[in-house]
Amino acid sequence: MTTETLLSDTSTVNATPTTRELFIGFLSLGLIGFGGVLPLARRMIVEQRRWLNPEQFTELLGLCQFLPGGNIINLAVAIGLQFRGVPGALASLLGLIAAPSAIVIGLGVIYQHFQNDAQIQHLFAGLAAAASGLLISMGLKMLLPLLRKPVPLLVAGLFFVAIALLRLPLLPTMLVLAPLSVLLTWKLPS
Repeated sequence: MTTETLLSDTSTVNATPTTRELFIGFLSLGLIGFGGVLPLARRMIVEQRRWLNPEQFTELLGLCQFLPGGNIINLAVAIGLQFRGVPGALASLLGLIAAPSAIVIGLGVIYQHFQNDAQIQHLFAGLAAAASGLLISMGLKMLLPLLRKPVPLLVAGLFFVAIALLRLPLLPTMLVLAPLSVLLTWKLPS
C-alpha cells in the first residue's frame, strides 16, 4: 500500500461537528483512552469522524505541543475552538476530562488498598507496554504526511537526534529548532 493510498483514505473531512458531537466525541475518547489517548484521538478525529485530514491533525498537534499543558487537552480545546468557538472548546474539554477524572478518583481509592499486591504491579507493567505500542503506532501514522515534505521531516529528524541521541535539554533545543523550522518552511517552496 502506497503513501498516497493511505492518505487518500482519510483526506476528506466531514461537515463541521456540532457542540454536542464535540462533547460526545471527546467523552468517548476520554472513556476509552486510558494512558494512551493521543493515538486514539488521531484515529477518532482523522479516520473515524473525519473532522480533520492527516495533515491538519499533524499541524494542529504540532502547535499544541508548544503550548503549556497536556497535548491532548490542548488539542481538544483547539479543535473545539476551531469548529464552535468558546462553547466548542468548553464542550471538548469537559467531554475529555469529566469521566476520566471521576474514574481516576475512584481507582485511586481502590489502589490505596491493593497497591502492594504483585498481580496489581504486573497489571500496571502490562498497561505501560500497551500504551507504548499505541504511541509508536501513532508516531508512524503521523510520519506519513511528512514523507512528502522534506523540511518538516528534516526538522523532526534534528529534534530526534538532539533530544534522544545527544540528550540535549528540551527547551534550548526548541528555542533553536522551532525558529529554524519556521524560517525554512517560510523560505523554501513546499
